[in-house]
Amino acid sequence: MMEREVITQIILEVGILAKSYIDQGQLIPDDIMTQLMLNEIKGLDRYNWLLDGFPRTVAQAEALDKECDIDTVIDLDVPFETIKCRLTARWIHPASGRVYNLEFNPPKVQGIDDITGEPLVQRDDDKPETVSKRLQAYDAQTKPVLEYYRKKGLLKSFSGTETNKIWPHIYAFLQTKLPDVSQKDAANPSLHVRQNCSLLFYLQSVCKRRLESRSHMESYFYEWICYCIG
Repeated sequence: MMEREVITQIILEVGILAKSYIDQGQLIPDDIMTQLMLNEIKGLDRYNWLLDGFPRTVAQAEALDKECDIDTVIDLDVPFETIKCRLTARWIHPASGRVYNLEFNPPKVQGIDDITGEPLVQRDDDKPETVSKRLQAYDAQTKPVLEYYRKKGLLKSFSGTETNKIWPHIYAFLQTKLPDVSQKDAANPSLHVRQNCSLLFYLQSVCKRRLESRSHMESYFYEWICYCIG
């Protein structure tokens, strides 16, 4: 128990430090991000899992390669201007955590929470200047990661901005990586098949959030998902 509490405290402290970089529109340093992620994936060798938003630099990718084998990497290719417009359109109700997007789910009254009538605010990391800084950081530090995985023969890119159009192509591709997932298997699924079906369902929701830019700034416009089959 003591060891678990120590590990939890370390992760909490590292997480707080990581947030300070996010709030400034900066990418989290490699050593901090790698420590967070590798601690999380330890002991998952018997499971199917995916990583959303990690690795973001070649150094992180190399550190990940030392710990596990990645089966495929999916790149959701969304234009920067589209990303910027969507992120800067997000407003929140601080007390409840409710999130509004002026494009996808606007409030009934502009600037006002639907439930309480209280004013909405825009987080610092959603403001145009912060988003621009993070996109610049992506261009400088993260694009090389795609090239890193392309050279390893692991990268598969999909272009689009709408989930209902891009997801069927991703699903078809992943079925070649998860051959056990089929209509026949679904009638009497084994544990492995159920895990695969659950993972595909979760991946669909991740793609939807990424394409619509509704999720947390921590990872929502980094356009690749490392997908590992256990």
